[in-house]
Amino acid sequence: MEGVKVEIRPLDHILERGQANDTALVLKERAYSYAELREVVAQASAWLASIANPGDRVASWAAKGVWTAILPLAAPRAKLIHVPINPLLKEEQVRHILRDCGASCLIATTARLKLLDRADLSQACTFFSDEEASGLRDAFPGRLAASNADTDDLAAILYTSGSTGKPKGVMLSHANLWLGADSVASYLSLQASDRTLAVLPFSFDYGQNQLLSTWYAGGCVVPLDYLFPRDVVKACAAHDITTLAAVPPLWTQLVSVDWPPEATGSMRRLTNSGGALTRSLITKFREAFPSADIVPMYGLTEAFRSTYLDPALVEKYPTSMGKAIPHAEILVVDQTGALTKPGEPGELVHCGPLVAQGYWKDPGRTAERFKPAPSFSYYGGTAVYSGDTVMRDENDLLFFVGRDDAMIKSSGTRISPQEIEDVAIGSGVVRHAVAFGVPDEELGQTVSLAVEMIDDTDTSMTLLQKHLKHILPTFMHPRMVHPIGEMPFNQNGKIDRSSVIEQYGATGRGV
Repeated sequence: MEGVKVEIRPLDHILERGQANDTALVLKERAYSYAELREVVAQASAWLASIANPGDRVASWAAKGVWTAILPLAAPRAKLIHVPINPLLKEEQVRHILRDCGASCLIATTARLKLLDRADLSQACTFFSDEEASGLRDAFPGRLAASNADTDDLAAILYTSGSTGKPKGVMLSHANLWLGADSVASYLSLQASDRTLAVLPFSFDYGQNQLLSTWYAGGCVVPLDYLFPRDVVKACAAHDITTLAAVPPLWTQLVSVDWPPEATGSMRRLTNSGGALTRSLITKFREAFPSADIVPMYGLTEAFRSTYLDPALVEKYPTSMGKAIPHAEILVVDQTGALTKPGEPGELVHCGPLVAQGYWKDPGRTAERFKPAPSFSYYGGTAVYSGDTVMRDENDLLFFVGRDDAMIKSSGTRISPQEIEDVAIGSGVVRHAVAFGVPDEELGQTVSLAVEMIDDTDTSMTLLQKHLKHILPTFMHPRMVHPIGEMPFNQNGKIDRSSVIEQYGATGRGV
């Protein structure tokens, strides 16, 4: 692949990078060395190949366990395509994904299978509980050797959260996932001695990469399905965790609990994606994890990951997205398709080998997002046009401005929702915030703000109102502020913005 100097191999070869006797995976029931995990993948892929045909989609809908950990490798080795389904999804969403991808096989927990009405699902889809699948795998006599697949072959379909409609499947090749693992392992400086606590869903590209990048470095993954923030703290202490990744809403919860020295002493890095970090969060990170690197990142499922900020720059540029990660070319273009100058906003365009192959059986939406790269691109080929407005400064650092479809336009002025949200959270009385535009005949749109208060009192609301008026220019002042008892989140742990806007976007209720 032009411009890439890393040897790209079929995805299942990633386990060969660890030492045979080193621990690769730690589950509740047992730990697996690299040698043991290679054996499980070889046996599982042989069984899968016996029940499905090359190119078939194999879906999983289960809590973190051995199947959700190995299927990203075992399915591609069997020439199948893995479709991980978030365990938090409801039946209607799961049925849509199974129908959309045409899954031939679903491996799920027994409890989830009982919830699934199979009436209008394809008869060609076979259902296995994870316990049943493990029994059949263990009894299967064969072993499948490491794959010799073309690295451009599909390895996985990851479905987006569907915040703007029904979930759509992003098609990822062996090369996409291999280079994503190489890139993250490189810029995070992951080592064989690293132990990653995997708290994010494996159906989330950010979550699945916790597995792949750690194994690429020969390290150990400790998956965790947590109920409370303290569960994460306990796991960090029990397993000497060095790497912890989360999204902003989860970080907000995690920094609100006590972190004893035994839970932080081994921590080398904290990573964030799925939303910008605030200055207050970064300050709390420093207090709880004084010796750990803080690594803000930006990405989109269609190209996995685009940028990261060097930990050495976090204090000086806490709101920056940073620069392009290895194997990514990030361009900022204006409406004419030309490169923007420093300080000028434009659309983030991601070029290079991390770009996915489009949306599964959806050429219409694929054509909207995946287009020919600009003529001045180093990589050329197909690029992802993110729909995100960003700005590059004179130091070549990128800063998020807002999404094109989320930007508020009032009196002819474009207003970034994130800027308003950051100010609201910076008041110290707001836990989560969503800013959005409400149609207005005179102004085009007015600004509304939904907030989850830390302390829902009249005094706190008064403080917030004063803070907003003090910090924001007049044209950015929210006309309405809507207190929400508890902010809704989608299955990937991000704030469900569309739900908030649907509920409060057409109402006059507020403060």
